[in-house]
Amino acid sequence: MFHPKGPSFRELAVQALSSTQRGYDLLAEKFDFTPFRTPQPLLDAVGQHLDALGPFDTAIDLCCGTGAGIAMLRPRCRRLVVGIDFSQGMLEIARRILVETSHKAKIELVRGDVLSLPFDAAFDLAVSFGAFGHILPKDEPRFVSEIARVLRPGGRFVFITTFLPPMLSPQYLFSRLFNAAMHARNFLLRPPFIMYYLTFLLPDVARLLNRHGFAVEVRDMGFKGMWSAARLVIATKHSPIERQ
Repeated sequence: MFHPKGPSFRELAVQALSSTQRGYDLLAEKFDFTPFRTPQPLLDAVGQHLDALGPFDTAIDLCCGTGAGIAMLRPRCRRLVVGIDFSQGMLEIARRILVETSHKAKIELVRGDVLSLPFDAAFDLAVSFGAFGHILPKDEPRFVSEIARVLRPGGRFVFITTFLPPMLSPQYLFSRLFNAAMHARNFLLRPPFIMYYLTFLLPDVARLLNRHGFAVEVRDMGFKGMWSAARLVIATKHSPIERQ
């Protein structure tokens, strides 16, 4: 399942028994050797779509982790790329990795909460990869509202998601079993570890974005096999005039 440099079963167990933030601090050094990192071919495909939409002056990667999304964004931005994450450990790895990249855009890494972003309407582009399972369904409207707030009119929120898989598919059954185990863990232990599958899915997420002033486009990413269900969502923030 993991690269030889990845975490052991014991290390994963310790992480799962910690809080979400502490768990990712512990995992940070080995995170890029796990399946939890967004695969590079998916990031590269997103970058190709962004090439047709950009260039952008400023972008933000929400729940940026070790910086894989930032590395994809940086050559597509002219001025600034911000990464925000609640794990100091993950940000430290991102800083170490990204210092080796060289592009015109400046990078800023911020420790913070994506449900309370410390920015105003400062960005042309927002992305997030592999992090929606850490946002509880009850918090999704607040998450989208914060993204809308920090994007300029005409700014875009771009991310990958899927539709709900068939109920008898292995993916659906595994995800439901995993979620049940996490609900049991969080009922019995504190602090909770927030990580669930089958979240932020189409078509519900499109309706949520519409309610917060976004026009939504959904694109088939063209993958075969294990990533064939991946869909690219491009949500464009309406200008005040368009919303009238």
